[in-house]
Amino acid sequence: CFILTRSHSRGPFSLPLFTQRVALSQGPNTSTAKIRLRTRLVVTLLFGGGLLGTWWYVRKEKQQNHQMQRIEQLKKVALGQGDFSLLDHRGHRRTKRDFLGSWVLLYFGFTHCPDICPDELDKISAVVSALDKDRSLPAVQPLFVTVDPERDDVAALERYVKDFHPRLIGLTGTPEEVKVAGKDYRVYASPGPKDEDGDYIVDHTILIYLVNPDGLFLDYYNRMKDDVQIAESVRNHMKSYVKLSE
Repeated sequence: CFILTRSHSRGPFSLPLFTQRVALSQGPNTSTAKIRLRTRLVVTLLFGGGLLGTWWYVRKEKQQNHQMQRIEQLKKVALGQGDFSLLDHRGHRRTKRDFLGSWVLLYFGFTHCPDICPDELDKISAVVSALDKDRSLPAVQPLFVTVDPERDDVAALERYVKDFHPRLIGLTGTPEEVKVAGKDYRVYASPGPKDEDGDYIVDHTILIYLVNPDGLFLDYYNRMKDDVQIAESVRNHMKSYVKLSE
């Protein structure tokens, strides 16, 4: 759009005719360009957001499908599939069903163990305490099952568990009951020869087992794993957990 009348004014606020024409001609085009730019940005953001949302949905579906496949595989693994019936360190009868709905860190050992068992129980206690600091995570239940029922009765376990995490539960029973519990997790245990004082060492499997709220074995940790690594692993299992459908 051009102004056809010529102005000869030379006042302080007047513009040369050519400048006025350029200003008037560029104004609408500049506004249109800005609108087009905004429109392109909005479209780009919407398109990018749509792609991101689709990617997140597909990733979530993939993770859930993988977890369900993992659950089906675990159900077929002959490990921790049975039940146990043992006495806790307060003399109460406990079974595996009592711990359904809780995450469990399970360890098999004996109270006369000179160093390995205390080290592993200290490690479990550190893991549980570390996870307790994250209020978004469910509490973990630590369990200690003896492989030496001859010496580890209820009273012995009560004295022993006091040295570790306050939620630690000690479990014992008859030799047959203990054997059944250990066999379910493929735990090896063999008492060594007795010395002149009647003392002996029990050679046994040294593993910490992770059991999910459905009672399924999920993972295990050997002596090479420290408390930080175990806590991180448990945390990841919790975040990817999918409840087993009834």
